[in-house]
Amino acid sequence: MKWCRVVAVARKEFIQIMRDSRSLGIVLAMPVALTLLFGYGVNLDQKHVPVCVLDQEGSQQSQALLKRFQSNEYFNIGCVARDYPEIVRALDSGRAKLGFVIPSDFSERLAKGGAVSVQALVDAMDDNSANVIFGYTESVVRGFSSDVQLSWLRRTGQVNPAAAPLSIESRIWYNEDLQSIAFIVPGVLAMVIAVIGVFLTSLTIAREWERGTMEQLISTPVQALEVMVGKLCPYFVVGMAATAICAALAILWFDVPFRGSLLTLFACSALFLILVLSQGYFISVVAKSQLAASQAALISTFLPAFLLSGFLFSIENMPRVIQVVTNVIPAKYYVSLLKDIFLKGSPMDLLLVHLIPLTVLSSLLVVLATRSFRKSLA
Repeated sequence: MKWCRVVAVARKEFIQIMRDSRSLGIVLAMPVALTLLFGYGVNLDQKHVPVCVLDQEGSQQSQALLKRFQSNEYFNIGCVARDYPEIVRALDSGRAKLGFVIPSDFSERLAKGGAVSVQALVDAMDDNSANVIFGYTESVVRGFSSDVQLSWLRRTGQVNPAAAPLSIESRIWYNEDLQSIAFIVPGVLAMVIAVIGVFLTSLTIAREWERGTMEQLISTPVQALEVMVGKLCPYFVVGMAATAICAALAILWFDVPFRGSLLTLFACSALFLILVLSQGYFISVVAKSQLAASQAALISTFLPAFLLSGFLFSIENMPRVIQVVTNVIPAKYYVSLLKDIFLKGSPMDLLLVHLIPLTVLSSLLVVLATRSFRKSLA
């Protein structure tokens, strides 16, 4: 392989990128657009949930419980119902996501130390949000119940007032503020690199066939490997630039914690980029049509990376068969690497569990792409 011929092919491809306004627009705008879109548009946090309450007793104890909800950042009591049908109407109209009913004998049963039931009505049209809201509600009620029970035991002399009750001191690691943006935004890197790497390179050889320049390329002394390396080099530079843009937006704009090494981040990104470039090149050679190549690139890369990589949806919650399929999705390992580098700051030896399979898949795709192109019109 002669590098002068590789440089010539790379220069030709770079000129083609600069002349193609659509490709250039995708290259420049996509990293910023996707990062901002996912950063602001995708939010799995549930805060300030609208609550409609029905206090059938109106005692000091019932108001104390409601104040627990009001002082919690996850709830916002915006509706006080006069009767049960009003709560139902609030849920039906969407003015409330949670209806909370306190019975008329609430404080009386608390004073006796007996069990008291309160009712929580959760809008479960979105089951994930409903589970989160229900968990928040249980946490508030459980905390209030613990305080009431301890107070009752102390009044009856069953607990020493000076004795500290059993408690849990929790410490949250890696994502201290429990913000979904902290793991969504780093995952956007995988989406950007996958789209730029596969979608754009899937048009390289197909473009030569459609424009009738393949005959000229075949007639030159350039070897098949030199064609591949030369055509992919400009997109490798573009992909690394997109990685830098997305990482800068994540760290500087969205304040995502970055505890790892920039060198490790770009080394892992380069490995994943080589993989997706090889995949796009292989698609371009096989398809021989820009339309077919672009569709194949979208189906084989963007959708699996979005749905089966653990970017938004937990792989552990998927059916067993789908979990097995995710083992051959390269984006799965890259997304895991990004989260470990950004949030955990894991050293290289702990990243090998994801790097090794990603390296194996990259090697396979590089070999496949290299052998797919032949200097022949057949």
